[in-house]
Parts: sequence; C-alpha cells; structure tokens
Amino acid sequence: MTILTDTAALIAVLGTAVIYGTDIFCALVLRPAATGASDASVADLLGRVHAYGDRRLPVPGVLAIVATALAAATDDSTPGRTGGGIALAALLLWLAIYLRVSAPINKRLRAAAASHTVPADTRQLQERWDSVIWPRALLQTIALTGLLTLLIS
Repeated sequence: MTILTDTAALIAVLGTAVIYGTDIFCALVLRPAATGASDASVADLLGRVHAYGDRRLPVPGVLAIVATALAAATDDSTPGRTGGGIALAALLLWLAIYLRVSAPINKRLRAAAASHTVPADTRQLQERWDSVIWPRALLQTIALTGLLTLLIS
C-alpha cells in the first residue's frame, strides 16, 4: 500500500463509519420509536432530523465514495482491490436506494416540519422509509467490511 492508498482508505472508513452509525441507529432506535409515535410527532421530529441529516451527511457520504474508489484503484493487492471494489459497489447501491426511496420521503417530511403540517400519508411515508433502513444498514456493513479488508491487506 502507498501513502495515497492508506490515506484514501482511512478517509473512506471514517466517512462510511459515519453513515453506517447513522443507519444502524435509525434501524435500531429511530424506526421502532417512530412506529409508536403519533403522525404529528413523526412528521415534525423526523422532518427536522432529516433537515439536519440531509444537509450535513452528504459530506462524509461523498467523501466515503470518492475515497473508496481512489483506495480501490490504487491498492496493489488482490484482497485490497477486491475489498475496495465490494465496498464501492455497496456504497453505490446504498446511494441508489437513498436517492430513489429515502430522499423523496425526507423531502416531504422536511417540508411538513417547516410548514407545521402533518401529511395525511405520514404513516405510509414512514413505513416506506422504514422498509429500506435495514437494507441500507446492511450495505453500509458490507462497505465497511470491504474497506477494513482493504486497509489491512
């Protein structure tokens, strides 16, 4: 491994770890808590959570993807390139799920919180969002595992 590969891999691990931790927290804590909350509470609180998350989390997410690609491309070992490739594929699939399912729901809940309204389909929105949080968390786990393989190879 080179200094460039090592640095990129470390940045990728740290960026991925931020998103991994967020998704695991949402799967284990936020999802079941929202299930028992009123629609008004879900729309208001989760709309505000998404307002902050959607504004702040793209930085570590994008850094993770770019750094993963760089680390995988510059690693000189087969296990490292393989781990990096798997990590990159998992991160890109995660991004596709996020953009297709989670982001539009986040946008609706952010708008509801900002306007102090409760969408009539709040429960359905949250159920749809919940339906992809475990797959997202699993993809982050795969990505982090691949990156750690790259880092230690």
